[in-house]
Amino acid sequence: MWFPLALLTAGFWGGSDLFSKMGTDPRDKFSHLKMIIAVGSVMGIIGVVLLIMNWNEYSFMSLLRYLPVSALYIAAMFIGYIALRYLELSVSSPICNGSGALAALMCFIFLGQELSWVQFAAIILVVTGTILLTVFDMRDENKARKFRGEVIEEKYAVSLIAVLLPVFYCVIDALGTFGDALVLDSLVTEMEAEISYYLTFLFCAVLAFIYVVIIKKQRIILKEEREKGAAALCETAGQFFYIYAIAQNAIMAAPLISAYCVFSVIFSRIFLKEKLTPRQYSAIAVAVSGIVIMGFFE
Repeated sequence: MWFPLALLTAGFWGGSDLFSKMGTDPRDKFSHLKMIIAVGSVMGIIGVVLLIMNWNEYSFMSLLRYLPVSALYIAAMFIGYIALRYLELSVSSPICNGSGALAALMCFIFLGQELSWVQFAAIILVVTGTILLTVFDMRDENKARKFRGEVIEEKYAVSLIAVLLPVFYCVIDALGTFGDALVLDSLVTEMEAEISYYLTFLFCAVLAFIYVVIIKKQRIILKEEREKGAAALCETAGQFFYIYAIAQNAIMAAPLISAYCVFSVIFSRIFLKEKLTPRQYSAIAVAVSGIVIMGFFE
């Protein structure tokens, strides 16, 4: 059952990635915090509803038990939203998308989860296709900028941030996935983890709102934040399925889910009518081949 759950997660997170890029303004230095507010608000509403529905089964000690994992995921997302402001950092995507492979490796080494050679080959295909796709995206994006005569600011093109952000994201996100594999069922149930994560994100959204709106006096106009709202809905839906997929088979689900960029590119082609190059199609084919093998050997 982990396979369809992982596919749903990747699909929704691909949509979240697409809408997040559409809703991010590189000129707005508070854009990443506004994304936190949007995602935390949606997750908070869902979290409160789930809490009411599961009031007798939920213990608030679960929030504390799951807090380290929640903190890792939220920190990784915060870093990701910062990176969205600097489109020139698209070169970092291959490193970021390696978090699933790193998490699978950690599960293999530290938790003793086993892989057959066919499953290992499927993971390699998914990771390779994902990396190739993001590299091709980066090159095509830079070519398009040069064609339009856009100048990439040097501080964004090459900087310490450009080196550290993707590495931090990859490691922190992988640690979060490994943490899920470690604590789910042993310390918290899937539903307890969902509620705890949503409530923790709501708390972060409240802090971000206080800083952006009350302290920095920034206005948030809802009709101008529609893409962020859509991204938040997709992110929340993906998170719902993610917990159950990781709980059932972390070592296989993590690499598949980390290939959500494949879905975002496909969605861009379908909904934004963006054209894909032959090499992008080939990279997608490689990743999809690995996904098909995963599903066949579930």
